[in-house]
Amino acid sequence: MRAPADLRFVKGHGTQNDFVVLADPDAELALDSEMVAALCDRQRGIGADGLLRVARAGALVSGGVLDALPDGVADDDWFMDYRNGDGSVAEMCGNGVRVFAHFVRATGLVATDEFSVGSRAGARPVTIHSFDDVHAEVTVEMGVARLDGSSVVRIGDDIYPGAMVDVGNPHLACVVADMTADDLAAVDFGAGVTIEAQDFPHGANVELLTPPVEGSDGGLTAHMRVFERGVGETRSCGTGLVAAARAAFDSRGAESGELRITIPGGEVTVTIRPDGSTLRGPSMLVAEGALRAGWDR
Repeated sequence: MRAPADLRFVKGHGTQNDFVVLADPDAELALDSEMVAALCDRQRGIGADGLLRVARAGALVSGGVLDALPDGVADDDWFMDYRNGDGSVAEMCGNGVRVFAHFVRATGLVATDEFSVGSRAGARPVTIHSFDDVHAEVTVEMGVARLDGSSVVRIGDDIYPGAMVDVGNPHLACVVADMTADDLAAVDFGAGVTIEAQDFPHGANVELLTPPVEGSDGGLTAHMRVFERGVGETRSCGTGLVAAARAAFDSRGAESGELRITIPGGEVTVTIRPDGSTLRGPSMLVAEGALRAGWDR
């Protein structure tokens, strides 16, 4: 595990789901899992839920990081090479796409407010509603949230049934009848989170969601917490929010709608359509710096 001593980074978050951002246009960095895990470690590294490498899609293919261009991704698209905090590769991260899009727009790598971000789950169109060097508001087209059946999760001594949802990565989204926001806050993920291995051979993110209720403005609202594979509980998860919204509307017998969801890291709006979904929320670029020689020894 060795990284250039002058490697520059930016630290950002989307509703407090936080990331180390590395600009590597020509895919020259050797990002092994040990290095990524060290960078994301909150005691010995910078600290983050995950890492976003900013590279051209074609360069990642040429460098052997990608076997081929995913659906809808062009050679010269900026590609979000996303890694979980433990160093493992992940297909997609909705909050990460917002931070990624904010970074490439704020740094001038793209010059328009609408463009496409490449990911292992395919191209993700984004719209930048507003931005500066620190704050942005971004909508991401997340694709179809596909229901794949049902399963259960055990958290401590409690068992929660949920919907298996594919949003480019696997989720178990549990809409818990009669659960209040206070009940949700009291759930102890530290007691152990166990999913059915036969249903999720590669693991999955787990979401607990309160049933949607009508807010003062007439819109639907809910509260959510998430336990991410390879990370543990995080304060937000973009794909998890979309999966939870899909499960919430399914529990109401609906195929579409808009849901405002509060997570520990803030609030976002998810729109579910039969042919796709969008995630709208904030991004913040908090700091930038450079690694010092010997940090990884």
